[in-house]
Amino acid sequence: MNTSFFDSNSFFIDEKVGFFKFENCYQVFNDKGESLGSINQKLTIFQKILRLLIKKAMLPFLLEIKNKNGEMEATISRGWTFFLSKIEVKDELGNNIGFIKQKFKLFKPTFKISDSSGTEVAEISGDWKAWNFVISDTSKNKIGTISKKWAGAMQEIFTSADKYNVTIDPSYANKDSKIAIISAAVTIDMVLKESK
Repeated sequence: MNTSFFDSNSFFIDEKVGFFKFENCYQVFNDKGESLGSINQKLTIFQKILRLLIKKAMLPFLLEIKNKNGEMEATISRGWTFFLSKIEVKDELGNNIGFIKQKFKLFKPTFKISDSSGTEVAEISGDWKAWNFVISDTSKNKIGTISKKWAGAMQEIFTSADKYNVTIDPSYANKDSKIAIISAAVTIDMVLKESK
């Protein structure tokens, strides 16, 4: 995959909030404050109506990850759900590259990330109230974090609670797994907020 979006190891995610906004929209920056692209939720008119009538945590969703040139990099989708989410990640050609499964743990949300064959590659767990998550590989080694703490150039740009930082260990080389991990990090925000 010839891409610059997922080549970064630090992603600063800024949710765009609008009045009467049905669709979630995020702008993504690197650690220098340069735009990497955007993540946008796509809803049909029927889905927008359903969001007024049915709890959002149950509804399907589709997120499109695009680079700064507007080119598709990956999609994240979920079907109807009644308890815990199973989310599918596809590359820009529509090929499945991974799954994200939410596991129930009291006060400690946990997301298992697997590759296209269903083999687990990573786990995200942490404290949603403090918004502090650790990304671990299958040997429980820490390979990344999700937090609302940042420094440097981004400190001045980010001032709201709807912004957070995802970092991945630069030595983590598996491209498809990395895409699934970044996708999971964005999905956490939607799944946890919409399940409240």
